[in-house]
Amino acid sequence: MTVPTITLNDGHTIPQLGFGVFLVDPQEAERIVSDALEVGYRHIDTAAIYKNEEGVGAAIAKSGIPRDELFITTKLWNDRHQKASAHAAIDESLDKLGLDHVDLYLTHWPTPAKDDYLEAWLALEEIKAAGKARSIGVSNHQVGHLEKLIAGSATVPAVNQIELHPAFAQRELRAFGAEHGIHIESWGPLGQGKYDLFGEQAVSAAAEAHGVTPAQVVIRWHLQNGLIVFPKSNSRERIAQNFDVFGFELSADEIASIDALDSGKRVGSHPDEVN
Repeated sequence: MTVPTITLNDGHTIPQLGFGVFLVDPQEAERIVSDALEVGYRHIDTAAIYKNEEGVGAAIAKSGIPRDELFITTKLWNDRHQKASAHAAIDESLDKLGLDHVDLYLTHWPTPAKDDYLEAWLALEEIKAAGKARSIGVSNHQVGHLEKLIAGSATVPAVNQIELHPAFAQRELRAFGAEHGIHIESWGPLGQGKYDLFGEQAVSAAAEAHGVTPAQVVIRWHLQNGLIVFPKSNSRERIAQNFDVFGFELSADEIASIDALDSGKRVGSHPDEVN
């Protein structure tokens, strides 16, 4: 099964469907990521703060999959925004992953109270120039944060990874991204279990109509909206189900019904409050 790719603003491509490892136990990460790679995922999203980069790296090494067939993302944590610290951080992440570069490196949060996210972004430009990251982007950045980065640097972020699901569709950030060539990645794409998307009539009806699970419907909604998405699960069965989303297509009416679930309901942390 071929996962569609999206071309980023720097010319590199990214698989639109990936596998996330947020809250994956470091002791279980190798097994879980190995399952995902065996199922067919080639895009893995991790972060330094997840403390499971070593497990991800072990699964990559064990898989035998050629490096150029993989797309690996990791992220710079909030206490490493100073230039020297950021350069040390990417070296530490690469060592744990067993790689000489990542495909995408992100600043994890802007931490606006410290007002050092532009310095972090300038460090990421240097990291890319050094060949340690093919593409660079941000996570959890709002419009004002993005405007500051664009005005103060030579690089427009390739992606902005944000909380996004049908109940929190982030229309303003998506519109800003479309205007500036910043692709949107959805974290918490299924509502993180804190919002019952699967019980919504729009989702359950589409699942019944297509003979698929509600989770598959929501993942398909992300894909058909042009979003980059990486659901997570510890269960191999659900990992496989979440990957099996290319054999059906939601109708325009089904998409519109799911779009209508947007209530501005954030279930994760607000970017202005993570410092």
